[in-house]
Amino acid sequence: MSIDAFIAALPKVELHVHLVGSASVGTVLELSRRHPGSQVPTDEEELRRFYTFRDFPHFAQVYGAVNALVREPEDVATLVLGLARDLAPQGARYAELQVTPYAHHVVGMPMREVTEALDVAARRSLDEHGVEMAYIFDIPGEYGEEAAKVTLEHALREPPAALVGFGIGGIEQERTKYRDAYRSAFSAARAAGLHSVPHGGEMSGPETIWEVIEGYGAERIGHGITCLADPRLVAHLRDTQLPLDVCPTSNLRTGQIARMEDHPLPRMLQEGLYVTLNSDDPPMFATTLAEEYRVAAEVFGLARADLARLAANGVRASYLPEPRKQSLLAEIDALLAAQL
Repeated sequence: MSIDAFIAALPKVELHVHLVGSASVGTVLELSRRHPGSQVPTDEEELRRFYTFRDFPHFAQVYGAVNALVREPEDVATLVLGLARDLAPQGARYAELQVTPYAHHVVGMPMREVTEALDVAARRSLDEHGVEMAYIFDIPGEYGEEAAKVTLEHALREPPAALVGFGIGGIEQERTKYRDAYRSAFSAARAAGLHSVPHGGEMSGPETIWEVIEGYGAERIGHGITCLADPRLVAHLRDTQLPLDVCPTSNLRTGQIARMEDHPLPRMLQEGLYVTLNSDDPPMFATTLAEEYRVAAEVFGLARADLARLAANGVRASYLPEPRKQSLLAEIDALLAAQL
């Protein structure tokens, strides 16, 4: 079996992918034509050029423009189903999709209608594509107290059936001024039984990772790649085995690293940190979940057993029910054993 065939056959979960960022070029073109007059190109080649990012703030600007195309509940469902369709042939069985309710709120979508669209899309994703969907509601970190309030209210009052987590993304450097509001929102979400899965250490230093651990009660962290600058933090992450959802191509495309060869993932593994492998915003970054595994093999030199371990890490770090986890882990073990 070739490495590509092994990766395709490897049962995988996707733990760090965003609703809008998951939209394929075809889906974005459909939305831009459905809702004319936006900043988003309606021509495929122009759209691909639009997805060339100078840095993270520029990426955030482009993301916001695409996000503005999601104006109706039907658009939300279209995105979820598009992701399921794209993940299925890659061997992905389950995804925890990050949804930003505040973005839907500001364009006037009622909470109940967004939730209904998410519920319908989750059922259809499983029935039509065999991909189980769960949701994480995330605060866009640069928008402050109002965004935190809206996100929490939606999570507590009108949650989709598959809501499992509460997160925060966006520009990390903007969070400091809203620290108390964000801490309060996470405290309330956790009290309601949601898992804390914030971004941290993607574009800022270890201090952001400490904040999501100590202030937000993080159970899993998006990115976390700057942890290596703080030996005490590395020791803490190793001792607690707090999962870090790493997205190498994302970090390259947004300028967090200069070359893929510079990515800290290999050293994170050497340090004994708990790492999962994910795609973040795959079409925007010209990647897929399977491609991230291919990069891990070809650029970082990981063997099949290492790739299987990353896949198993994702399963264990997910919020799937335990029987489903054990079933997927057994499949991963069986596939690897057949290669030995």
